[in-house]
Amino acid sequence: MSRRTVTLTLASVLVLAFALVGSFLPVPYVALMPGPTSNTLGVNARNEPLIKIEGRPTYPDQGHLNFTTVTYRGGLGNRIDLFTALRGWIENDVAIVPEETLFPKNESQQQVDAENTRQMQDSQQNAEAAALKELGIAVGTEVTVDTVQQGKPAAGKLKPGDRVVAVDGTEVTGVEQVTRLMGDRKPGTTVKVEYQREGRDATATLTTVAADDDPAHAVIGIVLGERYSFPFKVDISVGDVGGPSAGLMFSLAIVDKLTPQSLTGGRFIAGTGTITPEGKVGPIGGIQQKMVAARRAGATIFLTPKDNCADAAPAAPKGLRLVRADTLHDARQALESLNAGKPETGLPTCTAP
Repeated sequence: MSRRTVTLTLASVLVLAFALVGSFLPVPYVALMPGPTSNTLGVNARNEPLIKIEGRPTYPDQGHLNFTTVTYRGGLGNRIDLFTALRGWIENDVAIVPEETLFPKNESQQQVDAENTRQMQDSQQNAEAAALKELGIAVGTEVTVDTVQQGKPAAGKLKPGDRVVAVDGTEVTGVEQVTRLMGDRKPGTTVKVEYQREGRDATATLTTVAADDDPAHAVIGIVLGERYSFPFKVDISVGDVGGPSAGLMFSLAIVDKLTPQSLTGGRFIAGTGTITPEGKVGPIGGIQQKMVAARRAGATIFLTPKDNCADAAPAAPKGLRLVRADTLHDARQALESLNAGKPETGLPTCTAP
């Protein structure tokens, strides 16, 4: 064997060895795959109603209104290897995305999980508010303390979860109202905050300080949020599922349970989309994987946020009809049209750009 042949053979072996070793090196990407789907009209893992309503008549529906999920491999402390990433890039139902898509820099796994849980809780509350407003049922608004900044006047006086009732004697029902009441104050002035904690009334008198980013702006060091009060109890139990993308399907299920007419007509309907308290449907991530999950579960109709249509339309699985959902009201009308026997061609559809 010539020296040239030996050199080429050795080089080839080394290249192959490096390639094999390199294929098992961790890479900062995450593999997104179709996850489980759950029927919002059915039961959860504990065999309890996924959505339970107390204090109001409810009506059964034998169909499905499934929310969809995405599962993933990789992430902080458990990165996928290069071979897994390359294989995912060629599989139709897998998406390989940068790690920062799911795990922002400078955030721990615990912080990400906590944020997903918070988003799910907000999604459930927004879904309840949207559904009741869609049905013309009055919804009350409460102002609550979301976070308290350490070292600021409110620290040790107010706590997350406190309901802010009034500011200097003026009853408040929204965050914007509190912002206006605080807007003209100068640092060093006092403010009286009336609040409720665990059903008990209390008052905190605080001396404002200058905001860190604006010395002329007075603050007490709290971040406020809005919560809604409902005339009856709605309990949504989904286990450890996080994120906001089930909002639309939660809202539709609540509407369905509170009205005698079936929204599904016995069909297997799935979908996704965030929801605002006013009923506007927003886009979500992982639309391709969620469509695959829905079709595998048996869905024939998939409610799709308008802003996801460009990605969803060309990737829709065979046998799954996409119905565009701009608002909760639009989605409800589309399902009612199907039940009335109107042709599917008249439904709002997703189209590729």
